[in-house]
Amino acid sequence: MPTARRVLDVCTGSGCIAIALARRITGASVLAIDISNEALSIAHRNALCYAPSVEFFEADALADFSNIAGGEFDVIVSNPPYIPETDKTLMRPNVMHYEPSIALFVPDDDPLRFYRAIARQARTMLSPDGRLYFEIYESLAEEMKRMLKSEGYGEITVRKDFRGKPRMICAKVNLIAR
Repeated sequence: MPTARRVLDVCTGSGCIAIALARRITGASVLAIDISNEALSIAHRNALCYAPSVEFFEADALADFSNIAGGEFDVIVSNPPYIPETDKTLMRPNVMHYEPSIALFVPDDDPLRFYRAIARQARTMLSPDGRLYFEIYESLAEEMKRMLKSEGYGEITVRKDFRGKPRMICAKVNLIAR
């Protein structure tokens, strides 16, 4: 990833991922989108302190956002809402008090809705060697692998967090699926 020229962060929230990538990948053009104006305002303020070159745009990850971002990306990252509604009671107070529900929860009957929508759009937005990265809900790792494969991705890798739980998935679009 350190040689990426263009990076897109979908569902940026506070902008921490976009900012970290802009600081880590020298010379990369980093764009970030979110549906929330409030989140974008916070992200923009954070970027002014740490990575003023990050560009922020309002867009819905469940709708077509390719026209806002424009062009090919070497990396597309996302930490979208992924916690099923039924798991709300399991959430720690420090999460529930500081994160809006819209940034956390998805309907129980379609927990992959954001992942699927983003993966479908990313398929045509990624450069030939580009990669798609998602933070994932630990119980959805196998389901995510199946979904990405069915959406035309290969080289799918799941990585664990510091507690040994599946937390991140990386995939490369198969050129034939574009």
